[in-house]
Amino acid sequence: MLQFYFDTENNGHKSFELPGAKPHYNPDRPGQVEHIFLNLSLDIPNQSYYGNCSIRILPIRNNIERLTLDAVNLNIQSVQVDGIEQKFEYDGEKLCVQLSQPTQIGNRLLIAIAYSVEKPQRGIYFIQPDKHYPHKPTQVWTQGEDEDSRFWFPCFDYPGQLSTSEIRVRVPKALIAISNGELIDTTEEGDDKIYHWSQQQVHPTYLMTLAVGDFAEINDEWKGKPVTYYVERGREADAKRSMGKTPRMIEFLSEKYGYPYPFPKYAQVCVDDFIFGGMENTSTTLLTDRCLLDERALLDNRNTESLVVHELAHQWFGDLLVIKHWSHAWIKEGMASYSEVMWTEQEYGSEDAAYYRLLEARSYLSEDSSRYRRPMVTHVYREAIELYDRHIYEKGSCVYHMIRAELGEELFWTAIQTFVQDHAHQTVETVDLLRAIEKATGRNLTFLFDQYVYRGGHPDFKVAYSWDGDGNLAKVTVTQTQASDDKDLFDLKIPIGFGYSQTNSALKTFTVRVNEREQSFYFPLTEKPDFISFDVGNNYLKTVVLEYPIPELKAQLEFDPNPISRIYAAEALAKKGALEATKALSAALKNDSFWGVRVEVAKQLAEIKLDQAFDGLVFGLQDRNPCVRRSVIETLSQIKTHASYKAVKRFVEDGDASYYVEAAACRSIGAMSATGFAYASANLDDKPHEEKVIKLLKSVLEEKAGWNEVVRSGAIAGLAEFKASETALNLLLEYTKLGISQPLRLSAIRALGKISVGQTPVNIERILDRLAEIAKETFFLTQVSVVTALGQMETPKAIGILQALTNQTADGRVRRYAEEEISKVQKNIGPEKSLRQIREELNQLKQQNQELKSRLENLEAKSK
Repeated sequence: MLQFYFDTENNGHKSFELPGAKPHYNPDRPGQVEHIFLNLSLDIPNQSYYGNCSIRILPIRNNIERLTLDAVNLNIQSVQVDGIEQKFEYDGEKLCVQLSQPTQIGNRLLIAIAYSVEKPQRGIYFIQPDKHYPHKPTQVWTQGEDEDSRFWFPCFDYPGQLSTSEIRVRVPKALIAISNGELIDTTEEGDDKIYHWSQQQVHPTYLMTLAVGDFAEINDEWKGKPVTYYVERGREADAKRSMGKTPRMIEFLSEKYGYPYPFPKYAQVCVDDFIFGGMENTSTTLLTDRCLLDERALLDNRNTESLVVHELAHQWFGDLLVIKHWSHAWIKEGMASYSEVMWTEQEYGSEDAAYYRLLEARSYLSEDSSRYRRPMVTHVYREAIELYDRHIYEKGSCVYHMIRAELGEELFWTAIQTFVQDHAHQTVETVDLLRAIEKATGRNLTFLFDQYVYRGGHPDFKVAYSWDGDGNLAKVTVTQTQASDDKDLFDLKIPIGFGYSQTNSALKTFTVRVNEREQSFYFPLTEKPDFISFDVGNNYLKTVVLEYPIPELKAQLEFDPNPISRIYAAEALAKKGALEATKALSAALKNDSFWGVRVEVAKQLAEIKLDQAFDGLVFGLQDRNPCVRRSVIETLSQIKTHASYKAVKRFVEDGDASYYVEAAACRSIGAMSATGFAYASANLDDKPHEEKVIKLLKSVLEEKAGWNEVVRSGAIAGLAEFKASETALNLLLEYTKLGISQPLRLSAIRALGKISVGQTPVNIERILDRLAEIAKETFFLTQVSVVTALGQMETPKAIGILQALTNQTADGRVRRYAEEEISKVQKNIGPEKSLRQIREELNQLKQQNQELKSRLENLEAKSK
């Protein structure tokens, strides 16, 4: 473990380790847990249950006199070992069993614990209709990761213990109970039905699950194994639409990992109020019912497909191969996230996969720059759930891709298959992956892991180019701008390519070793290249700033075969500004063959701050791809002219095939009209009035309820832009009430923070009162929304509510997030506030200057 060698706070990044963080290790093992058997009876109306937990354990040491199990807030009634009553102590968190006979190696023990649970706070969740939500389904489901199984049954609750399991559960006859493994028996007794499930492949406690509800069951199969989808009745078509590719995904991953799907069945259960997107319980994944797509949502929502393949990939990486300790969670989460990339490549092509990787990289880069920097492998934290961040998911995915780039296609899959085959049904650590790579390929990739896994950060490259016509030499200068000293440098072999617009031939590529703060490389070429491609294929996780002349950037934007390189060129052109760059970007928005490049080009056009950018953008409103239309609409909100307002307003009034496009239009007209227009070609009387726009957004709220409340949530976000409007605030407050559909209510809660910054002191008190009231609710997503809202406020009273939430919440993620937001509010109410006012005034001056600059560009163009 290199945690203490590498400084987690280098380069001014915030530390991942909050006060109270300490090293965490797996406990000493008294023996091997071989089998867990839960025999439970549910009392759903009273949110309670009772039963027995039996644990068979094989001691590995003699003379152990006490066994300590994890058990939080359980009512322990009795403990027996091999049928004999045992003395025990229980403090509400740990169950200590005093063995009447000390352990002997080879003599198995059967621990039987009789217990009950009333209104559990974690681990197992009872979902029922109430006076606010009378149509909510009746369901019970569990969630074990990270260490929440101890809240619903006594266990040795850490991932290093693998055992088989059984769950026998009594439920009302009208409901179905689904669990791990195979259904071996069902019996009916009066009004109840007893389901008996058995999981014969070993797994850790956090992957044991139970889901109960009145589900519709949709049956599919893969090579004779049942593949089943469970959803609320009436949503069968949505289930097929959302999960129907699962058998093909199983085939794809079985082939890639070199190991056929390892469990007797694969079930996916969509449940209400789920606190994650999905959870990969062994053979039985639970998913949020919000992933279910209607026909219209299918148009531009691949998130569900990615979620389905992510959780399926865990059946190998996470369930077949189990991490030995939470600190190695990137092994499973990184591969599951990379499997999203692989499936995108399989299903939609290499350009889509490359763009998916770019978005994953940006997600990690955002966390690294704005939240904290940390090694991917660290055992120093307060709670293990803190590790489940963008470092282990998105950065982990990028690391797997870099391994693939280093080894090449054939050797990469050989290494992955060796890793899976050698460690099936066992626990693994990061070093096991390194050893599997070396065993399968002979390659030692410790250098890559040292740089990207065992320490935080990534290289930030600045790349400059010039041409020496006399010597026919291309000069490329690479600077690592992240490096304040040598220990921050990265040592990588980077391919640099030179391309020509008149030929379809491959790039002329040279590989150079980049390992110093600044290096200049000279490349002999027969003729001057039209463009330069740094890191051909864009395989390394990095940031890059291109400092090339405009002709080379224009050629790269048009001709570089890699979509990410074209996007980097678009970013560099936008920084150059001027009319020439605007024309090049406008042409790319019309002509680039890949929708992802068009999305990014649209974003860059507004960065130029010229009126002519609008002309280029408007064309994109007709783009056949809804993601491009959405990007154009979001970008037009930054231009803030009467013409851009009219163009966007049409999408609010007339709608669009895409929910997301309509939502973006609602947000954008709010953003445009709330701040007013610094200049406009139209008459003042034609400018939109605040009241008109609020009325329009109110009509959306009243009329456009639909799938996952995407459109109405867009209207909520649009209203939040009117920071000085009491009318907009009153609307938002209405939609934070209980009884409002959950996704819409969460959007409204979050929006209170944004609208607060321009409100009167009296209205700020109203907002604080409402947030303090909502903060008492225990649902995870509600608490997160409250924290998000409070973190945007500029009053010390927000800190008090955040502090209270920190003290009362049972969720480590909410606690950490609230503490981070306290720091943000402290900044908001300090010098930052006056700085923000100065920035706003400066932005107004920039807008007023924009029209003059645009006219000047036109005059210069005409004079040429």
